[in-house]
Amino acid sequence: MEVRDIDRPRALLVRRGLLLNWIGIGYNVLEAIVAVMAGLIAGSVALVGFGFDSVIEVTASGAAQWRLRADVDRDRRERAERATERIIGWSFLALAAYVAFEGIETLVRRDAPERSVVGLVLLALSAVVMPWLARAKRRVARAMSSRALEADAMQTSLCAYLSVIALAGVALNALLGWWWADPVSALAMVPIIALEGVEGVRGNVRCGDGCC
Repeated sequence: MEVRDIDRPRALLVRRGLLLNWIGIGYNVLEAIVAVMAGLIAGSVALVGFGFDSVIEVTASGAAQWRLRADVDRDRRERAERATERIIGWSFLALAAYVAFEGIETLVRRDAPERSVVGLVLLALSAVVMPWLARAKRRVARAMSSRALEADAMQTSLCAYLSVIALAGVALNALLGWWWADPVSALAMVPIIALEGVEGVRGNVRCGDGCC
C-alpha cells in the first residue's frame, strides 16, 4: 500500500507529461506545415528554419513520450533517459547546420524573400503558446528529476526564442523591406540551436534545481 501511495504522485506526473506532449505534438505538426509552406512560398529562410525546428520539436516530444512510458521500469527509464537526450541533441545539431547553410547562401545570393502575412501571424501565435507549454513541461521535468524531459522542455523554450527571432526578421522584411533581416535572423538562431545540440549529445542538459 505504501508503494502505491509513493508511486501515485509520480504516475500523475507521467500522465500530465504525456498530455502536455500530445498538446505539443499537435500544435507543432500544424506549426511545421504552415511555417514550411509559408516559408517556401515566400522564400524565407527564417520561416523554413523555424518550420524545421517544429519538426524537431515533434521528434523531441516523441522521444519524451517514450521516456515517460518507460518510467515504470527503472532500467528502461535510465536507458530511455540517455537515448532521449542524444536523439534531441543530434536533432538540434542537424537543424543548426541546415539553417547556417541556408542563411549564408541567401545572403551571398541576395535572395530577397517576399512578405508573408501567414508567417507573421504564426510566429506571433507561437511566441505566446510556446513559453506557456515550456513552463508546464519544465515543472513536470523537475518534479521527476529527469534530464531528458528537461531537454524536451528546453527544446520548447528554444522554439519560443526562435519564434521571436524569426518574427523580428520576417516583420522587418514585411514592414521596411529589409530583405537581409530574414537570413540574418535565421543565422542568429544557429548558436542557440547548436549549443543545445552539444549539451544534449553530451548528456549535460542545463537545468534548474532538482533536475540533475
